[in-house]
Amino acid sequence: MISPWDRWHSNSCCLCCHVRTGTVILGVWYMLINAVVLLILITALGDPHHYHLTSAELANDLDDMDDANMCIASAISLLMILICGMATYGAYKQHAAWIIPFFCYQVFDFAMNTLVAVSIVVYPNTIQDYLQQLPENFPYKEDIMAMSNVCLVFIVLIFIGCILSFKAYLIACVWNCYKYVSSRTTTEVLIYVTTNDTTVLIPPYDDSMPVPSKHAPPPYGTPYVA
Repeated sequence: MISPWDRWHSNSCCLCCHVRTGTVILGVWYMLINAVVLLILITALGDPHHYHLTSAELANDLDDMDDANMCIASAISLLMILICGMATYGAYKQHAAWIIPFFCYQVFDFAMNTLVAVSIVVYPNTIQDYLQQLPENFPYKEDIMAMSNVCLVFIVLIFIGCILSFKAYLIACVWNCYKYVSSRTTTEVLIYVTTNDTTVLIPPYDDSMPVPSKHAPPPYGTPYVA
């Protein structure tokens, strides 16, 4: 019997590359994104007037984000760089335990996006509220707001569904990489134990039994002849 998880297990991912290669590329990509975000946050903390926006709506939103919140966001970006670096190192050096934090982050991110999709279905009017908070010079704002709520919800759900499908595929790639590295580690341990085993094996019971003599013993009562 093959378990459902094993049926979806594969050693190849997008672009026909190995799951280890795909996990390394994904980890490096996430590291670059979070490094850019961290650089922007640190630069904004050092020179806040340089990133001042002329839009009144966006300026008010940025005024609410004080230095403490920006420091927290910088710490989260730094933590994400560390997690992505661990996943990249674990996939490259074949250490399965180093991939688990990045996999947990992917599952958490997928769950949050799923909750967003559910909230849009339950509260469809939130889309209109979000569109009203956009700046006046936002392109096609009036045309989008003129659409019905059903059409907006349908479009947003299709967009979120595509994102969730892509994220689920990336989660499967990282999970397959974890399974592959774990199986390789287990195989190497078994080979090491087999080649370095010094115990003496006891032969089977049938092999240890004495072999009967080919000649039958003399009959009882026959005198012994010297």
